[in-house]
Amino acid sequence: MLFLLNDRIFDLDLRRFESPLDPARFKALSLPFVMKLGQEAFADVPLLHRDDPERARRLAMLIAIKAPEVNAALFVSPAKNCRPDEVTGRFASLSLEVIASLYRRDKEGGLDLLTADREVWRRMAA
Repeated sequence: MLFLLNDRIFDLDLRRFESPLDPARFKALSLPFVMKLGQEAFADVPLLHRDDPERARRLAMLIAIKAPEVNAALFVSPAKNCRPDEVTGRFASLSLEVIASLYRRDKEGGLDLLTADREVWRRMAA
């Protein structure tokens, strides 16, 4: 499964995941709680998806376990070490065509914040 986290695509293939997550272990967690975990992580490290890709991959995996229809998440932090409630977060379900196109761009080095925003998040209106 491909998962877009901000402007980075992660391959969440459970067979290749170094530290597999047991879905039953996380059954009691709610999706809003997972959102809070993401906000806390990005409050500490605003570019988590770039600076700590393994931690970001685990967050993406947790989101995918809790909401299998979700394959994209955006976390925007105003500053390093800000309060978690200052980090905004969104989830999305992208079509296979869109996520595959973004994956190709990411592998070619052409996926950046502007491209991801234009294609998915649409925060920077033209």
